[in-house]
Amino acid sequence: MAMDPEIDEILHKGTVIPAHPLALTESRELDEKRQLALTKYYLASGVGGIAVGVHTTQFEIRDEGVDLFRPVLESALQAIEEFDPGRPLIKVAGAVGPTRRALSEAGLAAELGYDLVLLSMGGLESYTEEELLERTREVGEIIPVFGFYLQPAVGGRELDYEFWRRFAEIPAVKAIKVAPFDRYRTFDVVRAVCHSSRRSEIALYTGNDDNFLFDLLTTYRFKVDGEPVEKRMVGGLLGQWAFWTRGAVELLGEIKKVREKDKVPRELLAQGGDWTDVNEAVFDPSHNFEGCIPGINEMLRREGLLKGRWCLKREKELSPGQMKEIERIYATYPHLSDGEFIERHMDDWI
Repeated sequence: MAMDPEIDEILHKGTVIPAHPLALTESRELDEKRQLALTKYYLASGVGGIAVGVHTTQFEIRDEGVDLFRPVLESALQAIEEFDPGRPLIKVAGAVGPTRRALSEAGLAAELGYDLVLLSMGGLESYTEEELLERTREVGEIIPVFGFYLQPAVGGRELDYEFWRRFAEIPAVKAIKVAPFDRYRTFDVVRAVCHSSRRSEIALYTGNDDNFLFDLLTTYRFKVDGEPVEKRMVGGLLGQWAFWTRGAVELLGEIKKVREKDKVPRELLAQGGDWTDVNEAVFDPSHNFEGCIPGINEMLRREGLLKGRWCLKREKELSPGQMKEIERIYATYPHLSDGEFIERHMDDWI
C-alpha cells in the first residue's frame, strides 16, 4: 500500500503527533466548535500530524447510539481545511476490534483521505498471533498501517520479538507506535525491526508517555548479518502530547539538534524526570490508568480549550487524589503551560 511521498518523508524525519481528545458538552454531546478549536490548537503549535479516533478520543465514540466515529474524523479534516489547507500533515485514524470491524474503520479512514490507521490489537485475547498478523495484512490492503504495541495494563497483550519480526515484514506497515511502558518489550520491537528486511521502510514512534524523552534520545545498535545497524525513535504519537503541545514541538526540535552532537545537555536530561512526573499525575498509573482520559481533559480545561473534563461514560472521573496531583504539577511546572499562547489565539480558533 503506497503512501504520499511527502507524508512519508515527514513520518520518517520524525514529528509530534498528538492523540486527539474528544470535546463534549455537559450533556455528553459533541462540542463541535471546541473539537475544531482543539485541532487548530495542535496545528498552530506546529505538529506534523494528528491521530483521531484513538484511545484519547474515547473508544465509546463507536457505540451504537453515540455514533461519533465518522463525525470526529470529519471534524479534524474540516479544521485542517479551515486552518491551513495546503499544509502536508500526517492524518492517522484509529482502527480497533475484530477483523471485520477494523476493516470497516480502515475503509472509512481511506474514504475520507486519512494517510494511515493506528491499528490497535487491544481486546483481541482470543486471536492467535497468526490471526493478528493476517488482520494486519487485510487492513493493509485498504490503507497503510501504523502498528501499535499497547501496554497490557490497558488492554494490550505481551507480544515477543518473533511476533514483531514477522509484523515488520508486512509491506503495508509504515510505522510502529511502541507503547508497552516497559523497557524490555520496547527493546524487543526495535530489535525485531532492525533485523527485518524492511528496517529502513518503518518509522519508529514512541508511545511510552512515561519515558518518551529517553526513547527519543536513544540510539539502538545491533549486529545484523555481521553488519552494524542503528535505529532511532524519530518522533512520538502520544496522549501526553495532547496538552502542552507547543512545548512538545519545541522539545522535539531541541532533541533533534542534540542527536547530532556527542553530548546531551544535563538540563535536557533533567526534563525527562519532569515529564515523567507530569505523566504520573495526568495518566493515573496508581489507579491502573482509570483517570487517564479525564486527566487529559482536565489539563485541556485548565488551558481554556475544553469547557469540562466530561467523558461519554458518565462514571469516568478523576481518581481519588488525582486533582491534587494535577494542581501540584501545575504549580511545579508553570513554564510548560501553553495557557498564554491559547488565550491569545482562542478567539481565532473557535
